[in-house]
Amino acid sequence: MDEKELQKRPQGNGDTDLRASEKDLRASDADRDRIAEILRDALAEGRLDASEHAERLDRTYAAKTMGELEPLVRDLPAGRAAGAGPAAGRGQDYGLTGENPNLVGIIGGAERKGRWRVGSRINAVAIVGGVEIDLTEATFTAPELVIHCTAIMGGISIRLPENVTLRGGGVVGIMGGSDIKAFESEDPGAPVVRVNGLAIWGGVEAKAKRGKKVKDWTKKAVEG
Repeated sequence: MDEKELQKRPQGNGDTDLRASEKDLRASDADRDRIAEILRDALAEGRLDASEHAERLDRTYAAKTMGELEPLVRDLPAGRAAGAGPAAGRGQDYGLTGENPNLVGIIGGAERKGRWRVGSRINAVAIVGGVEIDLTEATFTAPELVIHCTAIMGGISIRLPENVTLRGGGVVGIMGGSDIKAFESEDPGAPVVRVNGLAIWGGVEAKAKRGKKVKDWTKKAVEG
């Protein structure tokens, strides 16, 4: 084999092989959350319209691998800057024993209520629809729960026990808004619930339900 033939042969590239192998990796909830946040920002900036955002968001939460997530943000500046690699080490996930559900109501409704074990995050998306989250009978398995909301011509309603801490102020309203009745629990060890996200021609509401309390939440989380 002469030198010219050697030059024509494809040369191995470790970086390319690594990227190819990452595309086959199974996507985690944190990976999907990160892509959803990039899409939310793109919608707020006017880079995506509501229908494009809804379509991509639906594909985000249906994605099984990193290779399925990467094309959804490939044409967005934030997506190129952040990359679509696995979100390993992106904060500590305390909710290993609880559910971290994605609740999507598109021209319809979705709800989560009753007795259940909630983890460290909930993603709620209401597009011309509604989402109801009732935590009044839930077992909190993490010290902090983040509820990320996207309401587009729809509404998201959150109900909490009286004795947890609720913090808001993280919902951006564009021809829409939020009604989050923040309060601090008297118990310094009580769970903290943070609500953030985006409301476009829609609304996010969060408040305590009187008479509903979580009792000995840390014990309940351990014993299940």
